[in-house]
Amino acid sequence: MTRWIGTSWKMNKTLAEARTYARGLREALSSRPELTEGVQPFIIPPHTALAAVAAEIGPSSSSPGSAPGVLLGAQNAHWEDSGAWTGEVSVPQVADAGASLVEIGHSERREHFGETVETTRFKVEAALRHGLIPLLCIGESAQVRQEGGAAGFLLDQARGALQGLTEEQLSRVLIAYEPIWAIGAQGRPAEVDELLEPFDVLHREYGDRVEALLYGGSVTPANAPELLAIPGVEGLFIGRAAWSLQGYLELLQLAARPSDA
Repeated sequence: MTRWIGTSWKMNKTLAEARTYARGLREALSSRPELTEGVQPFIIPPHTALAAVAAEIGPSSSSPGSAPGVLLGAQNAHWEDSGAWTGEVSVPQVADAGASLVEIGHSERREHFGETVETTRFKVEAALRHGLIPLLCIGESAQVRQEGGAAGFLLDQARGALQGLTEEQLSRVLIAYEPIWAIGAQGRPAEVDELLEPFDVLHREYGDRVEALLYGGSVTPANAPELLAIPGVEGLFIGRAAWSLQGYLELLQLAARPSDA
């Protein structure tokens, strides 16, 4: 099984900082190929740094001096290919800048920018139409969980966004479960027992149908091994613990390590 290990930088890093990180990642993975054994790395810079990071990483994983196998993602993209959408960027534009993956439906986008189940469906369709990988983020609030409605809420978000897809299209989708109460600087790291039911529900619905099911929410090198051991978890979507290159490399090493090591 391939483990997907990625990070979104959110609204962080200047061009210089992004280039330094990307250059260091390229050099580390070129000299330490064991870090990507059984692992698919991906990084999601802000839009302003996407092209610069793509240039540092290299045009393809097989090119001399490139970072082996690293995929680049965009943190958002509009569902229309072009038009009068001031302040937005399209899927063709982020692809042109080097993205092969699009993050869709993060809880911060839903809360602060009006992202809905309907718009996540539009964006998933747009990403697939242009050959990019949709990374669909889903997750419930603390209140929804306390009321016992987490499983239904997650399935509503996922089913709504993935409605109408063929099995072939669905096989190219990544789903990241990120409980809202466990993410961000104020998030509370989830206990393993709290994640068993959500991943059981998601795996029964989408296991072996989507590319991978990921977990995100206060992931650190300390808790990554136990998170990866949860049935149904096929990778990690990491925040601040991977914003430093050393932190990301440490997490790649943990994911690439054999389970009996």
